[in-house]
Amino acid sequence: MIMGEGSVFLFLLCIGGYFLHQSLKREDKLREQQQNFLMSITHELKSPLAAIKLSIQTIVKRDLDKARQVSLLNNSLKDIERLDDLVENMLLATKIENRSYTFPKEEFNFSELVYKITDRLQVHSCGNEQLINAQIQPNLQLMGDKFALSSVVTNLIENAVKYSSPCDEINVLLGQVDGHIQLSVIDKGPGISDAEKMLIFDKFYRVGNENVRKAKGTGLGLFIVKEVLQYHDADITVKDNLPQGSIFEVTFS
Repeated sequence: MIMGEGSVFLFLLCIGGYFLHQSLKREDKLREQQQNFLMSITHELKSPLAAIKLSIQTIVKRDLDKARQVSLLNNSLKDIERLDDLVENMLLATKIENRSYTFPKEEFNFSELVYKITDRLQVHSCGNEQLINAQIQPNLQLMGDKFALSSVVTNLIENAVKYSSPCDEINVLLGQVDGHIQLSVIDKGPGISDAEKMLIFDKFYRVGNENVRKAKGTGLGLFIVKEVLQYHDADITVKDNLPQGSIFEVTFS
C-alpha cells in the first residue's frame, strides 16, 4: 500500500513538475518577445526621427534651392506618416486586446481606400520601376470600420514591402470573386514556411531568427489584421507565391 501511494505521489509530482516547466517556458518566451518588441519599437521610432531631424537641419543650415527643400520636406512627411502608422498600430492593438475598441461600422468606398493607401506607400526610389502594382476594381462598397480596415490594408502592404528586395514588384489586387469582395497582396519575398503560417498572426511573432533578422517591424501588424478581420466576418489565407514569395488573400463575406 505504501509503495502504491508513493508511486501515485511520484506520478502526480512528475505531472506537476511538467506543467510548471511548460508554464515557465511560456513565460520566458513571452518575456523574450516583449524584449524583442521593445528593441524593435525603439529602432522603428529612432530611424524616422533621425531622418526628419537630418532633413530639417539641412534645410536650416544650408542655402538650398526650392526643389531641394521640397524634396527634403516630402521625405520628412513620409517619415511622419510612418511614425503615425506605428503609433496607430500600437494604440489599436492595445484597444483590441483590452476590448475597449468598438469597431463602428459605416458603408464606404473600399476601392478608394485601397487606392489611396497603395499610392501613399508607393516607393519612388526605383527609377521608373513600379514597386506596388495596384489593380483595383472601382466603386466596391463595404460595410465596416473604415479606420480599422485601413490599418489592415496598410499592414498587409507594408509587410509585403518590408520582406521584399529593393524594387521587387508587389501586386495589390481588389475585385469580386463569386460575389464576394476579395483583396490580395502578392510579394516575391522569402516566403513563409507552412509551420509559421499559423503563427504569424500571433502578437509579437515575427518570421525568422531575431538575432539575424534584417526586416523592420514590431510583430503587431498581422495580429491587428487577424483581429480586425474577425470582427468583420472576413477570412484571410496565406499561400505560397510560386516560385517565391507569399500571397495574403482576404475575402469579405
